[in-house]
Amino acid sequence: MGRKQSFGHGHTVKKRFGQNFLHDPHVIDSIVAAVNPQKSDNLVEIGPGQGALTGALLPYLDQLQAIELDRDLIPYLLASFATTGKLHIHQADALRFDFGTLIHPDKKLRVVGNLPYNISTPLLFHLLDYASGIQDMHFMLQKEVVDRMAAGANEEAYGRLGIMIQYHCNVEALFDVPPEAFNPPPKVTSAIVRLTPRSAHVTPALDVKLLGTLVTEAFTQRRKTVRNALKNRLSPEDLEACGIDLKLRPENLTLNDYVSLANYLFQQAPRQTDTVDPP
Repeated sequence: MGRKQSFGHGHTVKKRFGQNFLHDPHVIDSIVAAVNPQKSDNLVEIGPGQGALTGALLPYLDQLQAIELDRDLIPYLLASFATTGKLHIHQADALRFDFGTLIHPDKKLRVVGNLPYNISTPLLFHLLDYASGIQDMHFMLQKEVVDRMAAGANEEAYGRLGIMIQYHCNVEALFDVPPEAFNPPPKVTSAIVRLTPRSAHVTPALDVKLLGTLVTEAFTQRRKTVRNALKNRLSPEDLEACGIDLKLRPENLTLNDYVSLANYLFQQAPRQTDTVDPP
C-alpha cells in the first residue's frame, strides 16, 4: 500500500475515493462566480470534501444540500458550518443517490461538484436520468473529459461521451484548473464545465437507449468507415436513405446524423402487435 497523506484537519486522503481537495482561493472564487448562486436556489454539492467550495457557496444561499461518501469527513463539515444552519449532508454514494428526492415541482435542482476522476463518466450519465428536473450543473473534471464532452464532429476528442452529453445538454467548457490548486495535486489538469439540460431537441430521438447503443458501436471502430463500422445494423442502402456518405468515418457524423440513423432503425424495427385467437 502507498503512503497515506493527511491534510488540513488531519483527514487521511483516501485514494479509493479519488480525493483531491481544492484549496486555491482564486479558483474557488471563479467557480462561485460561474455558478452565480442565488438565495432561493435548490443547490446540491456532490463531494464537498473539506468544505472549501461549500464555505464559499453558503453565504449566498438559504440552504445547501451536500452528498458525501466519506463518513469521516462529515463530522468536520458539520462542525465547520454548524452556525449557519444551512448545510444538510447526505452520507451516500452519488452514483446510487436518488436525486429525484431533492427536486421540487416548482424549483429545479442546481448541481455543483468536484467529481472524482474514477467515477465522473458514470456519474454524469446517472445525473442525466434526472435532466428534466435539473436547471444546470457545474463540475470540476479532468480536462481531457471536458474536452471530450465539448467536442464536435471532426474533432479528435469527439466520441460517445460528447454525443450523448450534448444530446441532453448544452455544454460549455469554462476554464482550466492547474494541479497545484489541489491537495494532493493530481497528475492531470482539471477544467470547469457547465451543463444546461435542453428543454427541447432539434431532432428528438425516438429511443435514447438505441441512440446510445448505435453511437457506442460506431466509435468502437472509429477508424473504419461508417459503412463498415455499422454494417451489423445498417446496410449501405439504409445509410444512403438517411443521407449519409458511405465514405465518412464515425467522427465525421454530427449528433443529428446519429439521431436520424437511430430513428430510422427504430422505425424499421418490427412492431409487436396484439394477436387475437380466431373464434
